[in-house]
Amino acid sequence: MQDSPASELPSEEPIPDWWRHWWRRQTPTRQDRFAMLAPLAAVVLFLAAIISAFWYLRLEEMDREQEAVRRDVEYAQQRLRLRLLERQEQLMRIARDISNKEVDAEEFVVRSESMLAQYPELLMLTWIDERRRVKAGYAAPSLSSNQTRNKGEVLRPGETETIYSLARDLQQPVYSQPVAGPDSSGLLQLHVPLADQGKFAGIILGEYSIDGLLRYGVPAEVSAKYAVALLDAKGRIIAGNSVPPRNPATQFLPWAAQPNEYEVPVSPVGNGLLVRAQAYRTGLGVIGSGLFWLVGALSAMTAWMLIANWRHTRRRMQAQQALMAETNFRRAMENSMLTGMRALDMHGRITYVNAAFCQMTGWSEAELVGRTPPFPYWPEEDRELLAARLDDELKGRTIQGGFQVRVKRKEGSLFDARLYVSPLVDAKGHQTGWMTSMTDITEPTRIREQLQASHERFTTVLEALDASVSVAPLGSEELLFANKLYRLWFGGRAGGHLQMVAQAGTSEHPAATQDSLDNVDSLVGLPTNTLMTAASENAEIFVPELGKWLEVRSRYLNWVDGRLAQMVIATDITSRRVAEELAAAQAERAQSASRLITMGEMASSVAHELNQPLTAISNYCNGLMSRIKGRQISEEDMLAALDKTARQAQRAGQIIQRIRSFVKRSEPNRTLSDVSVMVSEAMELADIELRRRNVRMSHYVAARLPHLMVDPILIEQVLINLLRNAAEAIEQAGRPPGRRSVELRVVPKQEGVQSVVEFSVLDSGAGLAPEVMERLYEAFFSTKAEGMGIGLNLCRTIVESHHGRMQAENIYNGSEVSGCRFSFWIPVSGATNPIVGKDAGVTTI
Repeated sequence: MQDSPASELPSEEPIPDWWRHWWRRQTPTRQDRFAMLAPLAAVVLFLAAIISAFWYLRLEEMDREQEAVRRDVEYAQQRLRLRLLERQEQLMRIARDISNKEVDAEEFVVRSESMLAQYPELLMLTWIDERRRVKAGYAAPSLSSNQTRNKGEVLRPGETETIYSLARDLQQPVYSQPVAGPDSSGLLQLHVPLADQGKFAGIILGEYSIDGLLRYGVPAEVSAKYAVALLDAKGRIIAGNSVPPRNPATQFLPWAAQPNEYEVPVSPVGNGLLVRAQAYRTGLGVIGSGLFWLVGALSAMTAWMLIANWRHTRRRMQAQQALMAETNFRRAMENSMLTGMRALDMHGRITYVNAAFCQMTGWSEAELVGRTPPFPYWPEEDRELLAARLDDELKGRTIQGGFQVRVKRKEGSLFDARLYVSPLVDAKGHQTGWMTSMTDITEPTRIREQLQASHERFTTVLEALDASVSVAPLGSEELLFANKLYRLWFGGRAGGHLQMVAQAGTSEHPAATQDSLDNVDSLVGLPTNTLMTAASENAEIFVPELGKWLEVRSRYLNWVDGRLAQMVIATDITSRRVAEELAAAQAERAQSASRLITMGEMASSVAHELNQPLTAISNYCNGLMSRIKGRQISEEDMLAALDKTARQAQRAGQIIQRIRSFVKRSEPNRTLSDVSVMVSEAMELADIELRRRNVRMSHYVAARLPHLMVDPILIEQVLINLLRNAAEAIEQAGRPPGRRSVELRVVPKQEGVQSVVEFSVLDSGAGLAPEVMERLYEAFFSTKAEGMGIGLNLCRTIVESHHGRMQAENIYNGSEVSGCRFSFWIPVSGATNPIVGKDAGVTTI
């Protein structure tokens, strides 16, 4: 059952009183909730109090134990410290006597024997001179022979020698712990330096038994209470013992804490030697006491009784709620339905109506229950029909799918409803009447009529389109839909649809033939969802049967029956294609005219250029004739002269051939072209015009440029026009000879995500005015009196036909315009190889 109050129910319509009464009975009151939760809360609080008390006592006990361990460990550390300082003072006293020449080797041995007998933790005393040789020493009898140092023996290399050097450098006592061997216990060494008139004279090496230090240095009362151990810098036990580890299975219990321990460095040794004490567990503690078990048993019994009381209360509340829910379930379900319910007895008298029925008709339950036909919600004009329907209903002649009638509200308005009739059977299996359910279908009827009208409008629009629309399923020749224009072009068959799909190049899956051996899906698992979201495919095709150019667009969709279908929209673009072909022909004629105009302007310069090789040929021929007549020429001189004549004739022929190939009209022919060859040929033709206008030209072509898929003649035409325009701009600006220069640069560039080759022409003219820049590529616009205004327009058209872009910009020197830069770039064609072996360079003409 939900706990939401009645105020949180939907409030669009007034809530009936019966519903509020039922909801209050279903919702538990505060007293009921308290009666259910109070025992559980008491149990939780009681257990929390018991656990908190025992936990506090345990923490107090652990703190006391930890404080006692810390105090005893510090006491043991002080005892060890005093014992080590006493031994250190005694060794330093012997060292002073040796430095003052008061003790020789024999006396040192005597004193050493006395000290080792008096202090059992000392194992050996050794006098080592400044050359690391053992001068004298005495060892305890318990030491083995391989651990003693003999007189005259040199100090063995290792850790002892290192500490020896440290004591020599510091001139202070130094403690160390050499690594223990497999057959020796841990040792503690004390290096006391010797001085002879301020100079280092060796050391007194005292070696302690760490186990002896622990045994004789730690007080007996501490050793009895704790597991005392001496640890090295890495935490390893080198003497003593530790409390054995507990059972891993009990480590998660709250009272199974780790043994109380405390460790502190042993002074003056430092962190290299630590003393640690771990307390033995001598008593059972709080957990082992009888009071704990007594209180625990009483707590468990109290908790069990509280939980039993809570469960009993909870079961009682659940039984009460189930009884209330069962009593009111059917009534609540019927009254919460949106479908109107009406019950009739065997004679046609109304015995029951639900709230929805009253709300639909506007009549109250008191006004309807007990009424006999004709009912007040029957329209006057439909009473005969409704009376016949009621007679059929009472006689059992019901329609399984229901029937539609009109119903009158109390205020006089009508609405459409659908009635469903079924027998009303009591608990003993006897029919006591008829149950009728009524649903308001006014809104569905209105929506259905709107959908039908919308479908008619949609069909009218499709029929009136000037485009052909057709839909056919994949793998079938069935035509699902075709508008008027499609039927006019291709008839009512799917052949036109399939023909357009095939010509457009879109994928079509053929239907499975009867000869197929495997009964599989013709789409072979084609992902229909992916096809549905794919973009439309466009293509332009020519249909010979119609004599028309069609723009075909296709996409996949799910038909109303779930099949994957393909929709094709074809638009007649014949007039547009004709216009494009006429425009292309016009542009080609304009390009040819531009080339002829360019060559007409260059005619005088070409004549001057051809005059030089022709004059040279004439001079060579005249010279040869005169020398042959005078018999004053040898065969070698004649061959050299003829070779020069042939080269001049070849030069003149090359000039004429380049002009003919440039002027000759031809269709665009895109091939993989060498950039450097196109640049050199364009410069060769433009150089005549530039020299006539006294303009210097320099160029830079980057090395290893890739080949371009272009029409080289058209690209050369663009370069020639840009170079000529640059020369004319310099001449119009009246630049002095030192500033009359044009630069042509060809470099690779990255334009967005594609690699391109950029061509740029920089001149030193007066630049372009803002109003000229706006109309620069406009057809028939020119700033020259004799210009036609189609040069730059054709150049941009040529560049864009090669999928490139062209732009112009002024070059500034501060705030002054110092020239203009025209540039265009061409995308790099597919997988072309760069030109290998050609070096970039700058050439000035």
